[in-house]
Amino acid sequence: MRPIGRLVLLQVQRASLKRGERPNRVYDPAPLLPVPRAAVTPDGVLGYDRDGWVVDVHHRTHPHTKNEDGLHGVSLGFTAHYGAMAGQFGPRMTLGCAGENLIAESAGRVAVSDLAAGVVVTGPDGTERVRLELLKAAEPCRPFTGWALGGAVESAVMKEHLQFLFDGMRGFYLRALGSGVVEVGDLVQAV
Repeated sequence: MRPIGRLVLLQVQRASLKRGERPNRVYDPAPLLPVPRAAVTPDGVLGYDRDGWVVDVHHRTHPHTKNEDGLHGVSLGFTAHYGAMAGQFGPRMTLGCAGENLIAESAGRVAVSDLAAGVVVTGPDGTERVRLELLKAAEPCRPFTGWALGGAVESAVMKEHLQFLFDGMRGFYLRALGSGVVEVGDLVQAV
């Protein structure tokens, strides 16, 4: 296994981050809730805050789930990607604003090929907490990109920024191969 970095942020989406009807949907990160620990399961993520467990909108049991097929219940992002996005879009790109459940520190960009064999999260003592299978890179969307740019832009400008966000810049979708509880400070490793 190859260590990538420690988890620096865990969060759940209490509701969809995209509102409205196509083609007028808008992105709003307000439903994001940072949590100190998360239960990662094949059905998705539950975040624990001081009031108890909160169901992520991509968990299959959420009443308005965005994950009926089980193909994107867990998402993973990296600090180096946020550094690159801040360089591209400016200070609006705060850590976690793209909505990933798990965000790990990273020295550089992490590509699909780096995670192709899977991901393991281990505790500080090296105990495996959960193993994850890579499904795909999160594809960029117009609502997020428009929000990142601060509003409506010309098609050519939108296209350029959408291309910048391809190949995992906005994170990765994974499926848990078991269940486990992860915490801020746990180590993310590529298999």
